[in-house]
Amino acid sequence: DYELCEEWGHLYPVPREDLISLHREHLLYLLEMGDMEKALQLLQRIEDPGVCLAISEQSLDQHPNLAASHFLADYLTAHFFANLTTARRNEIQALYMGSKVLLTLPELFRVNYFHLSSRPLLMLEQLLMNMKVDWVAVAVQTLHQLLAGQEIGFTVEDIDNLLSKYAEKALSFPFALKEKRS
Repeated sequence: DYELCEEWGHLYPVPREDLISLHREHLLYLLEMGDMEKALQLLQRIEDPGVCLAISEQSLDQHPNLAASHFLADYLTAHFFANLTTARRNEIQALYMGSKVLLTLPELFRVNYFHLSSRPLLMLEQLLMNMKVDWVAVAVQTLHQLLAGQEIGFTVEDIDNLLSKYAEKALSFPFALKEKRS
């Protein structure tokens, strides 16, 4: 049905907003089905870059599943980086990094942290508070690789400070140990 509507749009004038809505729904459908290749082909068929940007951004703002969010954040960063405001750029890059970190977690536990996908530092802190040290190690390694040469609102030093803070808390004892005498 989406493809028929798309063909109809080539034959008859369709208002821009309706065209954006059609392509957005089609894109979200393809992404929900996990067909990233067809989703990419759809975006490449759209001739007007402004329409393509609007579709991609609106689709991302619909908060699709993890793989779809990752795909859209990657696509927007790769193709429309210069067209985005600094704040929006940082937001999309943070979402990309957060979704990348989520993809490193065991699949059954991703749903517990999905709401933090646009806040990678907060996700890292939540993992630390939940004592998921092995997951934190992989997440930190992933973030270090992704942050190389990037400016998105937080740095490697912020990650290191967070780790230091929790390491210090893990070693602090709120009471003095006393020796029991028999």
